[in-house]
Amino acid sequence: MPVTLARGDQAPDFQLADQDGNLHRLADYAGRTLVLYFYPRDDTPGCTKQACSFRDDMEEIEAEGAVVLGVSTDDAESHRKFIAKHELNFPLLVDTEAEVATRYGAWGEKVLYGRKSIGMTRATFVIGPDGVLTKVWKRAKAADHGQAVLKALRTGR
Repeated sequence: MPVTLARGDQAPDFQLADQDGNLHRLADYAGRTLVLYFYPRDDTPGCTKQACSFRDDMEEIEAEGAVVLGVSTDDAESHRKFIAKHELNFPLLVDTEAEVATRYGAWGEKVLYGRKSIGMTRATFVIGPDGVLTKVWKRAKAADHGQAVLKALRTGR
């Protein structure tokens, strides 16, 4: 049965390496707000729009006290190329086996151009300083997602 997380739920623990091999754990962000977003693939049109939206809004997101981490099943080399090509200013975490994505309910059935498949969904979780989810997008829109997250950080909704 798929995992369904909602506002008020405790965020599932995780430990993943980023594009440079640095480990990131949920506990590392205790006391801070964390934006954990899951996306299907590096350097694809929608995922690029979404990542660049976060990049462009990063100064304001950080001013709200938040940190952004992207997660996909791509490997570290793919993440490094994606970061370099689009001058991304936040880490991308490697979840090749979709273990963390599964815990967050971001791995499952999706429909693209009328075809059903199993894979990464475009889900975003805002995790409060206490480790509790304050906002969940189960199917985030790629374009201007940074602005949507910024609005949620500012309003608490």
